[in-house]
Amino acid sequence: MDASEDLPMRNFQSFFLGGGPKPASILTGFDPQTLATAFNVSKGEVEEILSREREGPIVHMSDSHRPSVWSKFMDLEEQDRLKHLQRVVRENGGEDEDEPIKWSWRKLLDSVLGRRRPESGDEWGLHHAPDSCNLYDRSPDFRNDYGWSIALDESDYKPLRHSGIGIYLVNLSAGSMMAPHVNPTATEYGIVLSGSGTVQIGYPNGSSAMNAKVKEGDVFWIPRYFPFCQISSKSGPLEFFGFTTSARRNRPQFLAGRNSVLRAMGGPELATSFGVSDKRLEGLLRAQRESVILPSPEAAGHLEKGFDGDLITDF
Repeated sequence: MDASEDLPMRNFQSFFLGGGPKPASILTGFDPQTLATAFNVSKGEVEEILSREREGPIVHMSDSHRPSVWSKFMDLEEQDRLKHLQRVVRENGGEDEDEPIKWSWRKLLDSVLGRRRPESGDEWGLHHAPDSCNLYDRSPDFRNDYGWSIALDESDYKPLRHSGIGIYLVNLSAGSMMAPHVNPTATEYGIVLSGSGTVQIGYPNGSSAMNAKVKEGDVFWIPRYFPFCQISSKSGPLEFFGFTTSARRNRPQFLAGRNSVLRAMGGPELATSFGVSDKRLEGLLRAQRESVILPSPEAAGHLEKGFDGDLITDF
């Protein structure tokens, strides 16, 4: 496993949030029924909103607006964009370029096993390992009626900083899902500990990369920048454990739910990128009241005919 910090910034992947057939929204990499559950609307509603915009990557706004920060960023040359992103990462608590990497996987192993090479004047080189950390002894970072999750990074357990990995544990109740999201800083490896379910992964270009059933003992991995979600089967809970290739806080960007990036952006620009009205988009984004771990359609009181009648036809 290569830590994501070791990968050059040229691996940065861009994608479209809004869009229709061309360009495709990153959301189209998921099964329509999965999106319907994630947004708590009907399948037809999702398919319709993801097929309306047909003007291409540059769309016309009916009203003029002053240039946004994002539009100014997109006007930069590619190398200037990468330099800007690197500066933002450093300014927001990212890695310090001047800090030497003092630890390696071998040193981490030596630390855990309580040994180190003898130093001058120290014949045996005895060394105490750091305290062990049991994920099951920790309180969940997030919990609701549909499941819980725990994430461990370098701020929680110092040895992770030297190994360059993070650790997580997720438990989804029967029929629930981890909301579709993107990891901006790390690749993720998962191991199914118990139960069964489905893992859906999309490409950044909006096509489907994988839609596979998983069971106890299966291993899956999600590349950085690829949208994905995990769904528990209706027969029982799904529990999985795994690693991320970064010791920093991952900060996943959710694409559906109360805390989604789409809901945070909102506004006429995003609505126009989907080819719908502000009111129409707001109705779609606010239909899901839960965040992070989302309920099954039955638990959410999902209505196949849609929501708030007038919003369905108000384009």
